Amino acid sequence: MQSPLPVRDGVNATRLRLPDEGPWDTALDYMMHRWGHIDPQGIEDRFDAGEIVGEAGVALDRTTPLQDHTFIWYYRTLPPETRIPVELTILHQDDHLLVVDKPHFLPTTPGGTYIQESALVRLRNQLGLPDLIPMHRLDRMTAGILLLSTNPETRGKYQVLFEKRQVQKEYECVSAAEPAPGHPAVDFPVVVRNRMTKSRSYLLAEVIDGEPNAESRIERLRTFDGGPRRRALYRLEPHSGKTHQLRVHMASLGLGIVNDAFYPELLDKAPDDYSRPLQLLARGIRFIDPISGRPVEYRSGLDLSEAR
Repeated sequence: MQSPLPVRDGVNATRLRLPDEGPWDTALDYMMHRWGHIDPQGIEDRFDAGEIVGEAGVALDRTTPLQDHTFIWYYRTLPPETRIPVELTILHQDDHLLVVDKPHFLPTTPGGTYIQESALVRLRNQLGLPDLIPMHRLDRMTAGILLLSTNPETRGKYQVLFEKRQVQKEYECVSAAEPAPGHPAVDFPVVVRNRMTKSRSYLLAEVIDGEPNAESRIERLRTFDGGPRRRALYRLEPHSGKTHQLRVHMASLGLGIVNDAFYPELLDKAPDDYSRPLQLLARGIRFIDPISGRPVEYRSGLDLSEAR
């Protein structure tokens, strides 16, 4: 459902579904029930200013009955954010696509405490492209190639490529050269296949019994000295796109990625240490462009700090 409110400061308006019934007579009553403990005066001011709208952009006021609208849209009051000290690099831009190198620590899309400090909002504001939408996502801690659609009219053609898995992705990571104690030796290249699901634990994914739904091909490129154990640079080719798939698959081999705070062991939450980024990089992406019909490939210009 398309928002009747335009993007503002790079951020989409928030959509809220109103209940069909309840102890609230008006939309204002329900908003106060949900958010009145945070900013009651701000909510009333938004209604008075016509900044809360329903279907077709109809402005609501304090007396609008709850049943008049199923969905309403409004702009959240955003808290100030400390700028993340990293920068995006634009690699390619045309009438349909924007390709960037996303740095470590910057989320792809707004969420949680990161709104303005996300790749999407930064780029919308920087380039004046309110319709910009990412075609896929990279974890906040993962760096590398990120594709975004610049044109709503052709966006569906690219979305189909991702939905049908007609996009080939290549990652690199740094890990130990040999598996951790208790894990068997690995004969590379190796294909890891298992069934993954989102855990009930904080942000974690886990492997469970059942039909495989996640597959990654892993190849060791070279080994080198690094810290108390030999390390290696690996090429990773995911054939599916589950949350944290590559991190989980590497950890399952006893080869947890360097500086991974989640796998194989969840570490206590700590402030970001910009000197120790997760050693995982989206190195390249290739596909047949649905507009030109030609094969295209985009490669990251970034390097993993522990592989230099």
